[in-house]
Amino acid sequence: MKYIDEYRNEALAQKLVGEISRAVTRPWVLMEVCGGQTHSIVKYGIDHMIPAEVELVHGPGCPVCVTSLEMIDKAHAIARRPDVIFTSFGDMLRVPGSDGDLLVLKSRGADIRVVYSPIDALKIARANPDKKVVFFAIGFETTAPGNAMAVWQAARQGIKNFSVLVSHVLVPPAMAALLQSPLNRVQGFLGPGHVCTVMGYREYEPIAERFHVPIVITGFEPLDILEGILMTVRQLEQGRREVENQYPRVVKREGNVIAQDLVNQVFEIGDRKWRGIGSIPKSGYKLRYELRDHDAERIFEVEEIDTQEPEICISGLVLRGVKKPHDCPAFGTLCTPERPLGATMVSAEGACAAYYAYGRHLEQHRRQSPAAETVTVKEPSTVP
Repeated sequence: MKYIDEYRNEALAQKLVGEISRAVTRPWVLMEVCGGQTHSIVKYGIDHMIPAEVELVHGPGCPVCVTSLEMIDKAHAIARRPDVIFTSFGDMLRVPGSDGDLLVLKSRGADIRVVYSPIDALKIARANPDKKVVFFAIGFETTAPGNAMAVWQAARQGIKNFSVLVSHVLVPPAMAALLQSPLNRVQGFLGPGHVCTVMGYREYEPIAERFHVPIVITGFEPLDILEGILMTVRQLEQGRREVENQYPRVVKREGNVIAQDLVNQVFEIGDRKWRGIGSIPKSGYKLRYELRDHDAERIFEVEEIDTQEPEICISGLVLRGVKKPHDCPAFGTLCTPERPLGATMVSAEGACAAYYAYGRHLEQHRRQSPAAETVTVKEPSTVP
């Protein structure tokens, strides 16, 4: 398809790989931030195409994956109540909590419904005034405007039986926390294209300056990612540490100012716990005090819940870029998409799910790289 095929052109991909090979003179470790980027990298075999000197590690760019176990258990506690209709995007229903997942609760009679927009949950609240309708509001800055709009409309229209369980996380504080970790190996970032569509990339500039790391805001198609790698490697080789935008067809430096204004009306910044990482100061959104009547945590009094992750699961190390999915002893055996132990195997954007979907679990048995999907499409009429 036009505007997609042109970013999957094999000849252009090979040309970019050649440029990367010519640019690199020493080993570098790069982290892609978005889970969508991870899936493209694994699906198209990009990590096998590029020179061995460039290692790609996978960051905490999957919003489902980084939703804390405590928050999952809070969702379960609320969803069990007979007076509640609990609504969520479908990918959250299979994320394991301390005792099963939302699908298990649904099979036991809980009223849990999949919606495709928080506005759908608001419609359910209007149609069921005798029920308390809760929407599980997760995600990075990308989904915050839609969730903010639902709360804003509920408050404006006086829909008092609608609330949100907020688990929004913010990318820049997580990147800073990773860079400060003694386990950090990352020397450059492929920045989050979708997040920056909303927020712009001004807030990444102080991170690049403070930690002396290049950050290249990158798209999701194969040529986007290869060009992002090339731009990052060139910065590293030249001793530059700046924010650059590989994704100008979508991202502007200032972002979507209207969406940002709405988010700021509904949410304020607070501390947030990340699954596998821990608490990061000022790394999440919470509802403003004046909208507390729509805050599910306050309404259902689930602030204090203790949890424990499965000991064998290393998803926390995967999310921090310290380990890769096939380093986990449970990967592809005890932990599969059908029987996941951790959120990184559940989510459509999770690194473990990507490795499994595209055959990387077979590497442990074959001791060689699997055949990656070839980046081949018809010759486009234009080039990017």
